Amino acid sequence: MYATAGYLFGLVGLLHYSWVINGLSTLLLGHAMIIAAYLIHECAHNTIFAKNKHNGALGDFLTWICGVPYCTYEDIRHKHFRHHVDNGDIAWYVLRGFGKQHPHLLKFILFLEWFYIPAHEGVQHVLMCYAPFIITQRQSQRVRCVVITVARLGLYATLVYVNWTAALLYLVAYAIMIHTLRFMDGLQHDYGAEPVMYTDTIMPRRGNTVWEQEHTYTNLHSLKFPLFNWFTLNFGYHNAHHHRPTAPWYRLPALHKSLTNNDPERVIPLGVQLEMYHRCRVDRIRERGPAPSGDQFLLAAQRGQVQGGNGASFLVSF
Repeated sequence: MYATAGYLFGLVGLLHYSWVINGLSTLLLGHAMIIAAYLIHECAHNTIFAKNKHNGALGDFLTWICGVPYCTYEDIRHKHFRHHVDNGDIAWYVLRGFGKQHPHLLKFILFLEWFYIPAHEGVQHVLMCYAPFIITQRQSQRVRCVVITVARLGLYATLVYVNWTAALLYLVAYAIMIHTLRFMDGLQHDYGAEPVMYTDTIMPRRGNTVWEQEHTYTNLHSLKFPLFNWFTLNFGYHNAHHHRPTAPWYRLPALHKSLTNNDPERVIPLGVQLEMYHRCRVDRIRERGPAPSGDQFLLAAQRGQVQGGNGASFLVSF
């Protein structure tokens, strides 16, 4: 209800003549899309409804709010399940090596990223519009993808025609969602992306729950005030989530407490997260050498000595 109402009221507020209403509506719209994104994650784990088909129907609907209906909800769900089963960031195409393949485009992306424009993720979202034409296994989705792309472009063109300011603010709200998702994703694992989605490759760490916990990290907004973590639907309780993926978002704080007794040494502080996200906003996109892993990664992250990852959003289905 919040995600849907926030999305609708946020869009209407963008059309208001008052800049105050415009600003508040942009924030509301952005947060509604954030909650919708994390509800898609909940649907993928079947924690909203008792029946899988109902979770799937809601997930399909929410992809429209998040602006990613080009692929199917099942594509998103399949990729995310590979993440949990194989203990890796499983993908068809990874952005690692992107700079070597497209050096001039990379320079432009880095320029935009310095101004906090999430162009790196923008490349992935644009590629989703073409995924059925470049991924053999998705050829059956070509007509669907073309129809949805034309429909969304038409809707956005209409918004530009009606009120170009509202159209611009919609992009700002969307950027807020992208920034929030990758802020959360960037420090939750040190897995590394593996382009093996449509292969028979079996990851050597598949099913290794001990390794999984050693390379998963909890990045809360607040350990002292748990309600602040509702801003991202408790997604920061990531060790607890990987310990029991079937636990719904509202049970994760209690599960985290049972696993760690709320030990602050098991958590990356919010201030350090924000500082690293700001300081490394450009460098994390460049090619980089080996980073610490496991307990050493956690210690380095707590000291603000890692860059974090990028481009690992669960909304991107390839």
